[in-house]
Amino acid sequence: MSNTVCAVVVTFNRKELLIKCLDSLVAQSSKPQAIYVVDNNSTDNTEELLLQHNYIGYLPQKDTLSSQEITKDGIAIKYIRLPENLGGAGGFYEGVRQAYEDDYDWVWIMDDDAFPTTSCLENLEEYYDLEDTVALASLKVDLEGNVLYHHRGFFNFSHGLPIQEHITDEDTKRELTDIDMASFVGLLVKRDAIEKIGFPKREFFIHADDLEFCIRLRSVGKIKLVNKSIIKHAEGSVKGTYKKTVLGVSADRRPYDKLWINYFMQRNLIWLGRKYSTNKLSFYTTVLKNYLMTLTGIIIFDDNKFRRIKFYTNSYLDGLTSNFDNNKAKEILYKEREA
Repeated sequence: MSNTVCAVVVTFNRKELLIKCLDSLVAQSSKPQAIYVVDNNSTDNTEELLLQHNYIGYLPQKDTLSSQEITKDGIAIKYIRLPENLGGAGGFYEGVRQAYEDDYDWVWIMDDDAFPTTSCLENLEEYYDLEDTVALASLKVDLEGNVLYHHRGFFNFSHGLPIQEHITDEDTKRELTDIDMASFVGLLVKRDAIEKIGFPKREFFIHADDLEFCIRLRSVGKIKLVNKSIIKHAEGSVKGTYKKTVLGVSADRRPYDKLWINYFMQRNLIWLGRKYSTNKLSFYTTVLKNYLMTLTGIIIFDDNKFRRIKFYTNSYLDGLTSNFDNNKAKEILYKEREA
């Protein structure tokens, strides 16, 4: 194995962060052989900024599947523009698939708001040949250098829904730590493992696609956290919550116009729990308890109560029945209201 590396970056409407991510990849002390940028049909003129910074050679046609490749600083830069927004999961599916089919030995997966430090990839290289290891993960920190513990961790399927137990300070002090999962920010995956388990689950659209992929990875080998390899993460996604108080009780709530994103986490985690839980009674009990708590919160705190209840009911049922209609959330919340 020659240990060639292809970085896969998925982006949607975050062009300034994307440029910073790409600049960080090009500046690596040990450079990847290729960078694949998967654009989920951005509407913020991402491609114009990429052209300005010499990451593409010409402006692609909008709303069509297009691909082009140039070379920058000895790195093959491939730009893949999807004809529609397939979500992070769909973007990672496409990027990992193309990198695999192009015969790279390692696929380095990350979001567009991830900034690997200069020696990030170099500090992973010495562990390429570890026995039974199928993936390497960099230690993930925020822009101030604080460890983001919740993005690296361990599985526990005995309590209903898949529970991720986070790494601790002690885990970060070791040279290497065996972990069960890492978010799609700085996860370096061996081609041999992809050959065995396949690509990210595109049906998930967003949320928990990294968790699902790591479950499959762990079925064929080990994931090692390499603590001296550091990747920074801006976590630039919109949080979109606010605090509401009723009769002295406060709770974080999601505004109605941002509610659609909650559908995917609920559905996908329930699907994972149904598939992998080792305690089915606990799984169904947990789902029912969470559903009743969700309904109670809507009744007490929220507007548009009927639509919110219908929305969450569908997310729970779709997880239980493996329904991956990714247009459903917005149709329930917004199209019916407009009709």
